Amino acid sequence: MITRRNVLVAGGAATLISLNFKSAQAIEPAKEVSMDMDIKRNGSRPSQKGSGEWFTGAVRIDPLFSAPEPARTGAGQVTFEPGARTAWHTHPLGQTLIITAGLGWVQREGGPVEEVRPGDVVWFPPGLKHWHGASSTTAMTHIAVQESVGGKNVDWMEKVTDEQYRK
Repeated sequence: MITRRNVLVAGGAATLISLNFKSAQAIEPAKEVSMDMDIKRNGSRPSQKGSGEWFTGAVRIDPLFSAPEPARTGAGQVTFEPGARTAWHTHPLGQTLIITAGLGWVQREGGPVEEVRPGDVVWFPPGLKHWHGASSTTAMTHIAVQESVGGKNVDWMEKVTDEQYRK
C-alpha cells in the first residue's frame, strides 16, 4: 500500500540519488550519446575470412555489431567448416556463445571437450582459457558475444593442436 510516508521516503531517496548523480557528473563529465536508433542492414557488413593466426581451418566471420561507447558489447556470427577451430584464448570480461547451426566442440583448459548443438548457450568466465569450433565431420555456426575493456575483447594464445582437438 502506498502511503504519504512511503512517497516522501521514496521522494527523499530519489533526491539523494539525484544529488549523488549530479556530484558524480561534476567529477567526470558525461559523454554525449546519440539518442538515434542504428539499424545495421543485412549485407551491409562484409564477411571476413578468419585469420590463420587465430584459427585452424576454414572460418567465416560475419560481424553483427560493435556498440558505440559508452557501451562495450560486440558480437559476430562465426561459421567453422568441419575440423576448423579457434586458437586457445581468453576474454577480459568473458564470452557467451549461442550455437545456431551444426555440431561443435568447446573446451576449457584442463576440461573435457564438450559437444554443442543448436540452441545451446555457452558462457566462458573472464580469463578462462578455452577454444571452440566445429566437430571433425560437421560445420558449426555460433554467435559470439563479448565486451571490450580498453578496446580489447580477446587475448589470443597458441593454436589448438590436432591431438588436443581429437580428445
